[in-house]
Amino acid sequence: MKLYYSPGACSLSPHIVAEEAGLALDLVKIDMKTKQTEHGEDFLAINPKGYVPTLQLDNGEVLTEGPAIVQYLADLKPESALAPANGSFPRYRLQEALGYINSELHKTYSPLFSSDTPPEVRKDREDYLLKRYGYIEQVLAKQLYLLGDQFTAADAYLFTVTNWAHLVKLDLSSLPNLLAFQKRVGERPAVQAAMRAEKLIK
Repeated sequence: MKLYYSPGACSLSPHIVAEEAGLALDLVKIDMKTKQTEHGEDFLAINPKGYVPTLQLDNGEVLTEGPAIVQYLADLKPESALAPANGSFPRYRLQEALGYINSELHKTYSPLFSSDTPPEVRKDREDYLLKRYGYIEQVLAKQLYLLGDQFTAADAYLFTVTNWAHLVKLDLSSLPNLLAFQKRVGERPAVQAAMRAEKLIK
């Protein structure tokens, strides 16, 4: 399988899940400005959406969208417990968490990365993020991870997205449980392996 990625982008989430599950991936780096792979291929010919993560299976099938990819990878190794069994109520809890991160956190960060974003819009998005993180702060006050005491694909996604806070200078100091979560997840061997492979840490 090939994972098309950009270092530190949301593609880090499936990269972490694959490491946690012990799945081998061929990593292909994308230049998000030129839409070229590191091998000079036209990325748009692989994924017309033009963004990562993109997973190409050995049979040629291409899967896009992080929440779908992390569930697919987790299901390849059910014993990893990265996703509860399909059809079970805990699986819907996983999808609930992935959906929340995707719609309420991930997309809210986007304007904060642009230097063209007006200050008032930036402030609005920062306030919105802190409000949405407030819910997660309450969840993490009661348990180690989003679904309980078991690390899942949702935690890989939350860690990846929250890692962007320092890039956009979002102050998370009012969220000690979230910060403890980031430290806890960041110390996991699989997470460190994925981040080293993307040259995010040494």
